[in-house]
Amino acid sequence: MSDAKFPVVFDGHNDTVLSLTGTGRSFFEKSDVGHVDLPRSEEGGLGGGFFAVFIRDPQNFEELTDPDQAAKKAMAQYGDVSTMPPPMGLDHALPEAMRMAATLFRVERESQGKVKIVRTAAELQHCLDNGIFAMLLHFEGAEPLDTELDALEVFYQAGFRSLGLTWSRTNAFAQGVPFKFPSSPDLGPGLTEAGKNLVRKCNEIGIMIDLSHITEQGFWDVQAISTKPLVATHSNAHVVSQSPRNLTDKQLDAVRDSGGVVGLNYHVGFLRPDGQNSADTPLSVMVDHLDHLVEKLGIDGVALGSDYDGATMPADLKDAAGMPKLLSAMRDRGYDDDSLRKIAHANWVRVLKETWGE
Repeated sequence: MSDAKFPVVFDGHNDTVLSLTGTGRSFFEKSDVGHVDLPRSEEGGLGGGFFAVFIRDPQNFEELTDPDQAAKKAMAQYGDVSTMPPPMGLDHALPEAMRMAATLFRVERESQGKVKIVRTAAELQHCLDNGIFAMLLHFEGAEPLDTELDALEVFYQAGFRSLGLTWSRTNAFAQGVPFKFPSSPDLGPGLTEAGKNLVRKCNEIGIMIDLSHITEQGFWDVQAISTKPLVATHSNAHVVSQSPRNLTDKQLDAVRDSGGVVGLNYHVGFLRPDGQNSADTPLSVMVDHLDHLVEKLGIDGVALGSDYDGATMPADLKDAAGMPKLLSAMRDRGYDDDSLRKIAHANWVRVLKETWGE
């Protein structure tokens, strides 16, 4: 069981669906593969999170069971715009999204009430209060969506509530940033007209827009259009680590002014000042990012967004069972109980309620 002195954590991003579909492992059995399953979550006090539907490129579709290997391969292939595959087609992305979303629905059905896919902030809070593992259906990249937005409507009815417009690649709606280091996030164009329409539609029906991975111009395009708080579910401070995946102080100011939230990404390559993909990364570096995020956003604007099952974790943290080590490091840095509660889950509940309106 989790350490009772720490609040339950609701996490802003994981790639656990990809891990489950790729390895065939059970979410209900403790594994030494990947980072998240129900036993390790219960051990570490992880009460749920954003479960991403992420579609691998058809040119690179072999299943990698080790998230560290997957992260290294992705960083090599997507290190520069010139080495990226072409945009994927809807004929590949849509059935894969269906397959992965179905994995989550099966987990919920087989859980005997221990797991729930949440569609409202009230449902999320109920799960956190009552020990029910809460899954939020999220798309990392808009590739499964047609530009007429018919699929958006259907997925919404199924429980889809959060959309990352891009991953590192280009799609019909926007462009993502490569893993280039060091670099500004100003690495390409912003939203297409279809992307602008998508943002408006998400605002209208109640789907949160996630700005992680998008180009800086895309970020500002969303800021100009969206009527909802700006959110980056798994991004860090660019001033600490100059990855284009991280947010500049100017972007952090915009998130703050909108009442939005940024979730701390645990991937070592986005944490370390040298950008190296090394698990030998102390937890103090994570708290350094948190300190800067809190300085820029205030305590109500900072959350956690691990990138479990899709990235290289610091060795001391390892997986979901290690969550109390991070919270302990935060407490040692001076974060009090109320601050820990806000960062652990309350800020996510607030911004989701403001975005979804329920």
